[in-house]
Amino acid sequence: MKKRIAVVLGGALLLGSSASAFATCADIIAAWNPNDFKAVGATGDGGYGLPMWISAVDETGAVCAVVNSAGSGATIGNKSWLGSRVISIQKANTANAFSLDGFSISTAQLYGLTQPGGSLFGLQESNPVNPALAYAGNPSNYGAGTNDPAVGQRIGGVNVFGGGLALYKKGVKVGAIGVSGDTSCTDHATAWKLRNLLGLDNVPAGFISGYAGKPAWALGDEMIIRKDGNVANSFKQVSCAHNSISDPSVGAAQGVIIE
Repeated sequence: MKKRIAVVLGGALLLGSSASAFATCADIIAAWNPNDFKAVGATGDGGYGLPMWISAVDETGAVCAVVNSAGSGATIGNKSWLGSRVISIQKANTANAFSLDGFSISTAQLYGLTQPGGSLFGLQESNPVNPALAYAGNPSNYGAGTNDPAVGQRIGGVNVFGGGLALYKKGVKVGAIGVSGDTSCTDHATAWKLRNLLGLDNVPAGFISGYAGKPAWALGDEMIIRKDGNVANSFKQVSCAHNSISDPSVGAAQGVIIE
């Protein structure tokens, strides 16, 4: 039986369930402990090992919490990429906005389709970020969990590289998480592990479900990384140079799968 883990997100635990038509932040029994993040995040996921931003949104796109693995405060941008704060919210918003109860789409899977000539070219220009909300509030609270100024706001934004995954509770989409701050492949791998820790990874189906010749773990909204970087009109993202792994059998553990 899978062990369910509840972790603390910015010092606050989001508990309960929603009785409304939409799932709310209370349905995301999710949180984050910086010490757990360091163990599950960049370690073993390639990239540069940088501190990363993690955001969660509910089913309506409202921000539930924003954390940074290096802490919080006005000087957090000296330790991690400050631009990744809003990007992490964008990724969460995107995964939530384009996933359904019966079909999950990761932000990484949108990459190939949004390149010139792709069937979704231009999607990244839709649903723009609301800057008045994204950058409002006291920067001293950036990354302060449920006290981040973005919490409760619908920031919007569409991002088409790895790091955004929808969250599922008992087969129902309850929101999404977004991770940003390192290579997009590392962001995706970290988000994949986080979702597993939160026990909100009951992914129903996705672009890659059941395709011929692939192992059982290559399903749902996983990002397929090719060593040759071929992503022509596909549901894939190019491999990140710092994220190459040689044994695809560890894909389920790493969250990064090489085709």
